[in-house]
Amino acid sequence: MKKIILLGFLGLMGLLGNVLQAQLLYRISGNGLKMPSYIVGTYHLAPASFADSLPGIRTAFDATEQICGEVDMIEALKPENMAKMQAAQMLPEGTTLSSLLTAEQLDRLNALLREVMGTDLTNPAMAEQLDKVTPMVLETTLTLMIYMRNIEGLNPYDLIDTYFQREAMKNDKAVIGFETVEFQMEILYGAPVEKQVEGLMCFVDHFQEQVEMADFITAAYFSQDLEQLGELNLEEQEGSCASNPEDNDKLLYDRNVNWVNAMPDIMRDKPTFFVVGAFHLCGERGVLKMLEDKGYKIEGVKK
Repeated sequence: MKKIILLGFLGLMGLLGNVLQAQLLYRISGNGLKMPSYIVGTYHLAPASFADSLPGIRTAFDATEQICGEVDMIEALKPENMAKMQAAQMLPEGTTLSSLLTAEQLDRLNALLREVMGTDLTNPAMAEQLDKVTPMVLETTLTLMIYMRNIEGLNPYDLIDTYFQREAMKNDKAVIGFETVEFQMEILYGAPVEKQVEGLMCFVDHFQEQVEMADFITAAYFSQDLEQLGELNLEEQEGSCASNPEDNDKLLYDRNVNWVNAMPDIMRDKPTFFVVGAFHLCGERGVLKMLEDKGYKIEGVKK
C-alpha cells in the first residue's frame, strides 16, 4: 500500500554518522533507563520469515517485556475496526471512480489496468470490485501489486509487523500501539477526493517510474541497508509524484516527533521492543537521530 510502503520517502536529510549501517535493529540505552529497549525498522510487505535473518533479533525480543508498533494490529483486525476501515475505503453512495474522472483520464486509467490486471473498468466484474473504491485505495492496490511481484510467495496474512505482535501474545508480552486505528484511517484515506484523483493519475502517468523505485526499495530493504534507503528517499523526493512538504510532515515527520515524545515514558515503564517502518528511522528528523538528541545511546545490534 503506497502510503504505508512509501511512507518516509522524503529525502536523506543527512546521515547519522555511525548510527546508520547496513542493519535494521538498534539498542536504545542510557538517559536514565534501567534496562535497554530496542527498535527495528520494518518493510510492511516483508514476510514474517525475514525476521529470522536480522542479527540479534531473538535476543532483543526476549529481553523486552512489551511490543509497541505503529498501531496495535490485533486491535486493528477486530471486526468492528475492519468494518470502519472498509467503510473509509469506499466512495459515497452513488459516486464511482468512473464518474470522478474525465473521459480522457478514464481511458488512461483503463489502459494501465489492462496492462497490470488484464482487464479494466469496462468489465462489469472489475467495476463491481474497483469502481466504488476511493482513488487512494485503487492507487494503493496497484502499488501493492508492484511490490508483491518482488517478493516470491508473499502471504499478506503473514507479514513482519504482525509477526512480532503475534509472538508477543504467545509469550505473554503486552502489545501497544503509538496510534489509534482512527488516526491511521485519517492519515491513509482522509485526503480530499480531488487530491486523491490527482495522485492516482500521476501514478498512472508515471507507472514505470513507480516500478523501478519499488525494485530499488525492495532490494535495499532486504539488504538491510538503511543508508541506501535514505539515498532512495532523496531520489524519490525529486520524482514526478513526490509529496508536498505539508504532506511529508503529516505522513512522516510529525508522527516521528509524536513517537519520540512518547517513547521515554514507555521505555521507563517497561523495556520495549519498538516495531516501525524503516523509513521512520532515517535522517536528521528520523526517530534514531531524535532519540540520540534526547540523550539516549543508539547502537546497531550486530549479533
